[in-house]
Amino acid sequence: MRMILRLIGFTRKYWPWLVLAFLCLLATTAFSLAVPKMLGNGIDAALGHGQRSSLIVAALIVLGASLLRGFSGYGNTYLSEMISQKTAYDIRNALYDRLQHLSFAYHDQSQTGQLMSRATVDVEAIQIFFGRGILSLAEVILLFIGISYILFSLNWQLALMTLAFIPLVAWQALYLGRSLRPHWLKVQQLMGVLGTTLEENLTGARIVKAFSRQSQESEKFAGQAKQLYREHITLASSRALNVPMMAFLIGLPVALILWYGGREVIAGKLTVGNITQFILYIGMLAMPIRRLAFMTNVIARTISAGERIFEILDTISEVKEKPNAIVLSSPRGEVRFEDASFSYSTSEPVLKKVSFQANPGELVALLGGSGSGKSTIANLVPRFYDPTFGRVTIDGVDIRDMTLDSLRKNVGIVQQNVFLFSASVRDNIAYGALGATDEEIVAAAKAAYLHDFIKSLDEGYDTWVGERGVTLSGGEKQRLAIARTLLTNPKILILDDSTSSVDVETEHLILRALGELIKGRTTFVITHRIQVMQNADLILMLKDGEVVEQGKHKELMAKNGYYRQIFESQVLVDQKAGDSK
Repeated sequence: MRMILRLIGFTRKYWPWLVLAFLCLLATTAFSLAVPKMLGNGIDAALGHGQRSSLIVAALIVLGASLLRGFSGYGNTYLSEMISQKTAYDIRNALYDRLQHLSFAYHDQSQTGQLMSRATVDVEAIQIFFGRGILSLAEVILLFIGISYILFSLNWQLALMTLAFIPLVAWQALYLGRSLRPHWLKVQQLMGVLGTTLEENLTGARIVKAFSRQSQESEKFAGQAKQLYREHITLASSRALNVPMMAFLIGLPVALILWYGGREVIAGKLTVGNITQFILYIGMLAMPIRRLAFMTNVIARTISAGERIFEILDTISEVKEKPNAIVLSSPRGEVRFEDASFSYSTSEPVLKKVSFQANPGELVALLGGSGSGKSTIANLVPRFYDPTFGRVTIDGVDIRDMTLDSLRKNVGIVQQNVFLFSASVRDNIAYGALGATDEEIVAAAKAAYLHDFIKSLDEGYDTWVGERGVTLSGGEKQRLAIARTLLTNPKILILDDSTSSVDVETEHLILRALGELIKGRTTFVITHRIQVMQNADLILMLKDGEVVEQGKHKELMAKNGYYRQIFESQVLVDQKAGDSK
């Protein structure tokens, strides 16, 4: 019930519509209850007094009640669907907004397919609950109360006998709900697994084809789909078994009415009209009672979906903004790490007491092998993660005291693996600068040496970029990313050098664009390029999460340590590469 009540909380702002929908439901129930009463009275009048006109009057009343029931039923159906769609809209937006604000640490451990499943399949399950399940349950309760009152007013002994089956039906519904819930949870988890597999295969289609793994991937997907199929069959089997059980329980009171009620009619204690009402009212209750199986199924699925959705909504981001955080405006660009350490979850620290200072406008080169901590340093500056110990400051202020929005607007990032959206070239360049003019976009493209290429395209800046930028080459994507960052005009830059896998001409263009980008900005660059090392104002030599050496190129060469070994090995590699050309 706690889960259901939490979900109902999303409907609070629509309470006027809820009240109106409930009034329509009351009206529908009242008009429905009036029909058997009028028919029974009409039959008694016709049989007892020979008043055929009573049947005509009863028929007209039934017709009128049915018409009014239709109007109120329309209002009830329309309003309930509107509320369910609005509620699903709010839940989906709340879920998406929460995912946008969760830290990198959360997304590192989450599967895309599972998150997509929760935002689609699980939200749809909740929408069905609000659209059909909850009002159907209210209808059953109202009908049961109304019918019970009428039947007891006619003959309390027969009413007790005919309504005695209701606890059995309720128990059966509860039992079914408990048994279905874990299966629905498994179904929704399997839907997420299928979504993850599909997303990975569509994204990595080129890799799958390159290694001729189509058959194996198809078998993998088919195996997961078979698990989902089996769970659905289990659910269908439970529901199918429940239907005849419900039908049998509903048939019992009709048999009792004919047996006991017939005897009461013969004894003169009941009329034929009374018996007719009993049968009609039980028949009226039969359909909603049969729907208890559907409602139980919906509720079980809703609880499972709610658990998965609130698991995200209740997650607290590890990177939180303080209530009175300050706005970082016009920073000088001094960045300082003070004994900064970091570890992922409970694993070994990947950064251990790193301390250094980058002065405004300086170029800082980060060197080291895989897992040395270069990317972690780069991720701590814009607060993608927070240090486990120590702190990072900009202009002497701890970045945890700043608003996330103002911090990240002043920290520009050009990654090695550039992500582009399925949008126009113009939209991708202007992604980080809302309201940028065409002149500003063109100026950024020119500074990134991309303008001439864009003009050569058939639709220029309106050319559509394929999903993840697949229609552009690596060098073109890099320069577009540089233009995108230039347009935001950040004071601090983080660059992941990516010129090693492009041709000489493209490398030259990217380096010229980077030269424009770093002017007057504090820049961190992850690189092994000799030219960058030699021109850097500060070099951080990292190993196993520690800064083993730091200083300028000449200073580190004079130390004859780890940096010199790396530098000389890189010179040797470049010489061999030059000889091979």
